Amino acid sequence: MANLETYQEYQRIEDFEEDSPHGEEDLLVHVPEGLRDSWHHIKNLDNFFTRIYQFHQKNGFACMMLSEFFELFQFLFVVTFTTFLFNCVEYDILFANRAVNHTGPGQNPLDRNKVTLPDAILPSQQCTERIQENSWIIFLLIMATIFWVYRMIKVFCNILHYWEIRQFYIKALKIGMGELCNFTWQEVQDRLISLQREQQMCIHKKELTELDIYHRILRFKNYMVAMVNKSLLPVQLQLPLLGNLVFLTQGLKYNFELILFWGPGSLFQNKWNLHPKYKRAGNRLELAQQLSRVILLMGVANLLLCPFILVWQVLYAFFSYTEVIRREPGSLGARRWSLYGRLYLRHFNELDHELHGRLGRGYKPTSKYMNSFTSPLLTVLAKNVAFFSGSVLAVLIALTVYDEDVLTVQHILTAITVLGVVITITRSFIPDEHMVWCPEQLLQCVLAHIHYMPDHWRDNANKSETRDEVAQLFQYKAVFILEELLSPIVTPFILIFLLRNKSLEIIDFFRNFTVEVVGVGDICSFAQMDIRRHGNPLWMSEGQTEASVYQQAENGKTELSLMHFTIKNPHWQPPQESSVFISHLKEKVHQDAQGGPPTQLLLSEAPLCSSLLSNESGNAPDNLLASVLAHPILTASGLPGRDRRFVPPSTAASAAASVLASLSISHSQLPHASRSHSHVLLPSTHPDSTMYCSDRTVIDSMSASDSRIRSTTMLSEFALAEMSLHAIYMHEVHQQNSLPHQRTSGQWQNPMPMRDLISNTGSQTHSGHTAVHLSSMPTPLRLGGWTEEEEEDEEEVLNRGSTPKQDSKSSC
Repeated sequence: MANLETYQEYQRIEDFEEDSPHGEEDLLVHVPEGLRDSWHHIKNLDNFFTRIYQFHQKNGFACMMLSEFFELFQFLFVVTFTTFLFNCVEYDILFANRAVNHTGPGQNPLDRNKVTLPDAILPSQQCTERIQENSWIIFLLIMATIFWVYRMIKVFCNILHYWEIRQFYIKALKIGMGELCNFTWQEVQDRLISLQREQQMCIHKKELTELDIYHRILRFKNYMVAMVNKSLLPVQLQLPLLGNLVFLTQGLKYNFELILFWGPGSLFQNKWNLHPKYKRAGNRLELAQQLSRVILLMGVANLLLCPFILVWQVLYAFFSYTEVIRREPGSLGARRWSLYGRLYLRHFNELDHELHGRLGRGYKPTSKYMNSFTSPLLTVLAKNVAFFSGSVLAVLIALTVYDEDVLTVQHILTAITVLGVVITITRSFIPDEHMVWCPEQLLQCVLAHIHYMPDHWRDNANKSETRDEVAQLFQYKAVFILEELLSPIVTPFILIFLLRNKSLEIIDFFRNFTVEVVGVGDICSFAQMDIRRHGNPLWMSEGQTEASVYQQAENGKTELSLMHFTIKNPHWQPPQESSVFISHLKEKVHQDAQGGPPTQLLLSEAPLCSSLLSNESGNAPDNLLASVLAHPILTASGLPGRDRRFVPPSTAASAAASVLASLSISHSQLPHASRSHSHVLLPSTHPDSTMYCSDRTVIDSMSASDSRIRSTTMLSEFALAEMSLHAIYMHEVHQQNSLPHQRTSGQWQNPMPMRDLISNTGSQTHSGHTAVHLSSMPTPLRLGGWTEEEEEDEEEVLNRGSTPKQDSKSSC
């Protein structure tokens, strides 16, 4: 009996072939007593971890469900209100084209011909008859009803799923809904990893790592990032008169994912396994033809649904943006990160909130860089149009103040509104006379946050070609709206005529760059951030990589992604090859830091550097970054240091290396417990201490109630600053390594457009860690008037309007 009870504590996993890698089907797993619940052996961990992540990011069950229900009612409102406007309003009466005579006892004679709102609304019976007589309206209403019912069923299914996630947070992770907002994702992730040791959510491995969770959540997004990095997706169009354009909308991206990942006829047989036939090279031509047929059918389906989707896009845009445009016409001139830019700038294994925070910090510097370009011709035209429009508007306002009956004149309100919009738009083209044009400094600051920049942008920041390529990543809000409106028309043609031609390349890509990981399934090999398989010798991996040009990730994506993941997940233990790579890079950092400025000097210059670079945020991490960027300006200008002696000229790379070396030294001096607690170190103000100390020192000085929140915030701030320093440093080193290559091979001698740079790159990445290297090529920085602030939510920034233009005539 005892043996039987012991045996019952084990569960044999059977009939889960879709979830079991080869050789793991008969794995025995011990389930401790008291932990046998619905969270043991979760078959679809991709969906489970994704829902846990979304539950955290969307602030819990109540907020998520309220958003879901409002989306349902929003769709119902748009359809119902549009039908009412087209069929139940008498516009002849509303526009006073037909007289109305109100008669009755007690009716004021002056009000008999006054039009009221009920006069313009048809009775319900007449309205219903109009709808029934129009077969086209009935067909659209039936289609909308079917879609709404589908959405409603999906919402109720989501309620059940997220209620289970809510129970998981409360019972398994011990996180109440009231305190959910106080936990960072890294803390939730740590509890998930600890829970795996007690309760086998994943049966294929005893312990989960941070990288396993990221792979589950970002499986398909990593593929998309890799395909954009290798220029595999046809999103760059060459059009007559318009030149090179990047076109990627939500609808087109949805079709890409539907065809490749989870739609009928896709390459994946489930959420986590590529179909075995796509892993074999023998029938690649046949598979390419099959994929081409699927793309053709999807393109035809998009063509047939184009009228319905287009109508919905127009209606949704009208109801969403009309009031905003009327209230703030300048909001159309604001900018946002394009969908292509989000994929191009995204690291492998970077979660949504990490990407949004990073790009949010780069919003203001990028806006200032784009606004530093002005057209003298447009400026002259804008000033004169604003003058004439303002003169007429001033007269109309004066007449209205003198006698309010002027407002009753036909179209007078329309004229005032249009003139106000014209003045607002024209003023956006007039630069600020007091701003200084410093494109090189602005672009350097942009690089510190976005981490990726083509080689030919360097020293060409003042050229319109560079600005146009930045605009592909950072587009106008008006361009975004226009692209989304055109998407239903353009998407079918991109699928039929462009994507089909890349069928064979897509098949080869998924075969060559898909690897199977035990406990995770099939993932994009680039997502492993393996320097040996996907590193680029020009990005500090020379002698450590075996990758061919086809296998290399472009623009240092492997190395920078590895560095970013390491900083974000300090507890992650990298593979042996990655550890060697990190150690090698750290040695080079310390070597190059010997020629850099002392760290104490950089700290003493922080207030002055922040002032020179107009750094308005004033927090320690941003001041530290400002010191690194502005120190070359101070040394090049001949200003004496704090000790009244002149400091030898240095570069931003040497300054970054000095700071990073100090971080590494003080980190190694900490006790093991403190090092494991945090990878990012905080500044120490004690004169006899090292420059940085563990966040434990800060925590000890805080009360227990706020220590965790405040220390977590500071750690996050310094982690972002550390990553920015790495990005600047690695780009400098890359430039240094590229120069001998240019002289010997002749390649890269002429600046290449972004489209050519991307199209000449190859594929694949593997796992690893990050460190740093230094450029010895001095790049003098010109004094720049850029502002480095923590950005608020991007949509709120867009709704507030655009940044004023800068004067391109004033130069550093």
